Amino acid sequence: MIERHYVGSKLIKSFDFDFGFCIPGSLNTWEIIYTVPLLDKRMRKEMLATPGATKVDSFFFAEGQLIMHNKACFTFCDDL
Repeated sequence: MIERHYVGSKLIKSFDFDFGFCIPGSLNTWEIIYTVPLLDKRMRKEMLATPGATKVDSFFFAEGQLIMHNKACFTFCDDL
């Protein structure tokens, strides 16, 4: 799986995960905990000012073939 985080067209972080072999027809679960980069004030301000501009693309591969592509858009609010 490859996961890419963007604000507008700027890539802010990319993650590559390898889940290894799974027996066909079996049920498997994984938990992945990872940190995201600390954002500078300018980037945070941009994310708050542009609803939906923060996006994540997740690409899932099996045997070298893309099998699924998930897209998500985020809107943030500053409650602090």
